[in-house]
Amino acid sequence: QVLVVESGGGSVQPGGSLRLSCEVHGYFFQAYTVGWYRQTPGKQREFVASITDKLDTDYADSVNGRFAIFRDNDKYTAYLQMNRLKPEDTAVYYCNVDHYLTTIKLGRFSSWGQGTQVTVSS
Repeated sequence: QVLVVESGGGSVQPGGSLRLSCEVHGYFFQAYTVGWYRQTPGKQREFVASITDKLDTDYADSVNGRFAIFRDNDKYTAYLQMNRLKPEDTAVYYCNVDHYLTTIKLGRFSSWGQGTQVTVSS
């Protein structure tokens, strides 16, 4: 019913940059908060960043100062600009949406998209 499509991942060297995109379909995008998450094998999904309909943002301590989340409501898309990437940023990155910030911060969703792979290595 609600479809999110992540894209923009790839392989980069440490210190490099990537911009991820999250296209949202079948949802009243403008009124909802968007969250980015990441997951590595054997680990639970980790909250990375969020942006509300009022453009308030929040970041995990591990990425604060390096990543930036923003949105273009006309394109039904949220972005994650990742700078100064580190090997520990390597993960599959996912996005999701919800009306409540608490849901976004806790990552409590019934379904997820396919994600996009980010690999940071020399």
